[in-house]
Amino acid sequence: MAEKVLVTGGGGYIGSHCVVELIEAGYQPIVVDNFSNAVRGEGNVPESIRRIEKLLKTSIEFHELDLLDRPGLEKLFKKHSFSAVIHFAGLKAVGESVEKPLLYYKVNLTAFMNLLEVMQAHRVRNLVFSSSATVYGDPQHLPIDEQHPVGGCTNPYGKTKYFIEEMVKDHCKAEKDWNAVLLRYFNPIGAHCSGQIGEDPQGIPNNLLPYVAQVAVGRRECLSVYGNDYDTIDGTGVRDYIHVVDLAKGHIAALKKLKEDCGCKVYNLGTGKGYSVLEMVKAMEKASGKEIPYKIAPRRGGDVASCYADPRVAEKELGWKAQFDLERMCEDLWRWQSMNPTGFSNGTC
Repeated sequence: MAEKVLVTGGGGYIGSHCVVELIEAGYQPIVVDNFSNAVRGEGNVPESIRRIEKLLKTSIEFHELDLLDRPGLEKLFKKHSFSAVIHFAGLKAVGESVEKPLLYYKVNLTAFMNLLEVMQAHRVRNLVFSSSATVYGDPQHLPIDEQHPVGGCTNPYGKTKYFIEEMVKDHCKAEKDWNAVLLRYFNPIGAHCSGQIGEDPQGIPNNLLPYVAQVAVGRRECLSVYGNDYDTIDGTGVRDYIHVVDLAKGHIAALKKLKEDCGCKVYNLGTGKGYSVLEMVKAMEKASGKEIPYKIAPRRGGDVASCYADPRVAEKELGWKAQFDLERMCEDLWRWQSMNPTGFSNGTC
């Protein structure tokens, strides 16, 4: 019988791609989401999950649930015997977190504490946590390895990721039968090769590539490039972009690692290569066949010149390595955006 894995926030961008990989790897994902970052489809199911069911010719159990709803969470854990939990759920906009820090601390931290306590009560002791390279703050050296200092976060969103990591580490020290893998993502982009699921930001995109794709498809007029005087190849910021499917496969590798009674482990998920903003614009122009107009704007506070991963520990200990190159990332992103010009609300399925 397939192992049941609880996926919190499974209707969102990364969560939905992970659901695909879980099913293809033989797991049975049980998905919960409160629609804060997911689009509601037919039957009050996330549109992403509805499309995955159609794509993989399967059915997926879904519950509309906010992790702040402790009784609802208890009810779910009484119904199912989970082998592990993959935790994606949470608020995730850096700018909004600066404007509304208490909201981010309440939602991200309280919800996680609810989850951890309910897991403990029901003897579910295996966790994969969706963390972020934001826990590193301003890079002190490049590439960034897992030994790089953490905690110097530049915004409340990053701080919530760091605080949750610390909670997990402390809990695993106190409870020796617990196992957790903390995955520090760099910059996920791209989409499933079918073009049926991808990133659909609600409102103005916070991240570079969704914005670039929306300019290419005609939804936005022009890209603002924040700063062209950094000490980089062309003066624009450099980041480590990773295909979302590679990222999702990293979670499958993490689940396998939990089987080794690994305790608490931390891994970077990135490619180890950085690309500048203008290099990404050119790559998307090539993938889309469209010119992408841009203008140079002042630097944003908190942005750093360069940030990219050293992913060798994940390759050594998880047997995981990013497979998709920049061209493929942009091709898959453009396929999603061109098939779904206004996202899930008016796409092709």
